[in-house]
Amino acid sequence: MGIKLVNIGYGNMVSAARIISIVSPDSAPIKRLIQEARENGKLVDATHGRRTRAVIIMDSDHVVLSSVQPETVAHRFFDRDDLSEEG
Repeated sequence: MGIKLVNIGYGNMVSAARIISIVSPDSAPIKRLIQEARENGKLVDATHGRRTRAVIIMDSDHVVLSSVQPETVAHRFFDRDDLSEEG
């Protein structure tokens, strides 16, 4: 059984099995979560310098920033064509 990966934009991938949630970065609690992850060295910025549109929370307490809309990431998560298998 291989690792399923989800494309989060610009060639960046995360493990589908480790995603807890995909949220918008607009609320104050999510902004605090991002700041705490940055301070603890658990922030992964995959935006390539673009605006953050989705925040992906992983089961390892890592927070991944993406410049793709949360809905788009969710569609890729459930769409079998966009999931890659590494073996």
